[in-house]
Amino acid sequence: MPEEGSGCAVRRRPYACVLRAAVVPLVAGLAICLVVCIQRLSRAQQQLPLESLGWDIAELQLNHTGPQQDPRLYWQGGPALGRSFLRGPELDKGQLRIRRDGIYMVHIQVTLAICSSTSTSRHHNPTTLAVGICSPASRSISLLRLSFHQGCTIASQRLTPLARGDTLCTNLTGTLLPSRNTDETFFGVQWVRP
Repeated sequence: MPEEGSGCAVRRRPYACVLRAAVVPLVAGLAICLVVCIQRLSRAQQQLPLESLGWDIAELQLNHTGPQQDPRLYWQGGPALGRSFLRGPELDKGQLRIRRDGIYMVHIQVTLAICSSTSTSRHHNPTTLAVGICSPASRSISLLRLSFHQGCTIASQRLTPLARGDTLCTNLTGTLLPSRNTDETFFGVQWVRP
């Protein structure tokens, strides 16, 4: 007769020892497989380029080296410049080019240098800011057109569909120049969805 309290009571359950001996390694094996699979998925996601993860995003600051007579604003971005960066989109001669189709949030803020509310209202043609797709020519369209009216700063954002190869241009028309302060004048996009 088996002892009381032993792990295998042969009389009551002859299969319990065999069952315990099979289930414990099976559960341990499943746990190990699960851990290995999670680690592989984690490594695979870390190796994907940012573009495939939906991280197309840019935050740019004004580049003051562009032609003075050109109404186009030229932008620059990169970690050496502080808070500006490009991940996905690229700069083409100071203009932002989209590299992936999708819906994007486009935002811009421009502050005029040497400006007071009375200086903007005195001009016959008020200073305006326009953001649009300037190339390819077949997709050329204005996305935002903003007037400074009686203020010195304008800011706006909008959701808009953009296609791979679209180049966004920003034009400032009028006699006043944009501020050189990176906290006052900036431009950017963020991919939201396909």
